[in-house]
Amino acid sequence: MSDLVKLEREGAVSRIWLERPDVHNAFNDEVVARLDELIREVVQSEARVLVLGGRGRSFSAGADLNWMKSKGQSGDSENREDAAKLAAMLRVLSSAPQATIARVQGTALGGGLGLISACDIAIAVERAKFGFSEVRLGLIPAVISPHAIEKIGPGRARQLFVTGERFDAAHAERYGLISQVVPDEEALDLAVDAAVSQVLQNGPQAVAAAKELIRQVPSLPASQVDAYTSAQIAARRASEEGREGITAFLEKRSPSWQAPN
Repeated sequence: MSDLVKLEREGAVSRIWLERPDVHNAFNDEVVARLDELIREVVQSEARVLVLGGRGRSFSAGADLNWMKSKGQSGDSENREDAAKLAAMLRVLSSAPQATIARVQGTALGGGLGLISACDIAIAVERAKFGFSEVRLGLIPAVISPHAIEKIGPGRARQLFVTGERFDAAHAERYGLISQVVPDEEALDLAVDAAVSQVLQNGPQAVAAAKELIRQVPSLPASQVDAYTSAQIAARRASEEGREGITAFLEKRSPSWQAPN
């Protein structure tokens, strides 16, 4: 079992930690494989929230350059297969039915921004720096691009992808990459805990369905949108969870999925 990525569980909350602070939590084969394994484990569990964080000064510097160099020197099939593993890991994170929160305590570059972009919520400290730095190395942010473009939009991606510029947390928030900026790590933990508490007030099946709604609606032909969305709300109103939520509100009590005060 790898010590480079670890999973902690506490009730309905799972936390995955990148544990390579000496190399700024950079990716290699082992990190990507372990991330994929642990994210899938959380996805298939009863957890309702997944928090993703990094140890040390950096959230993640993206790919370990020695790893990238070795992959570039391998055969075409192996090279493509390796890139596909990273893409699959990010896709599992992005499509997780649980709410996902990136706890960004430091700098995030390249693939680190892929992890942030694939999460629903990202909270960062003021000192964090960001950048799609691949072009400075003669590379491109290919595998992370679907998630990053979805998060920041094509217009901003044009600027950031082609310049490779570094930007601070305030700009990351303005660009839509970061949800909230806080002054330090103490405030970061408080903000993450507050976001976790907000999620846990909500029906877990409704959270998963809301995320699926976001994935499906933009890709549907206009002629199918109304039928799809009407069917979705009808299904939620008729669901056990939906009926419980409405009844609890009318009866002025907490729904069954909320922990008692």
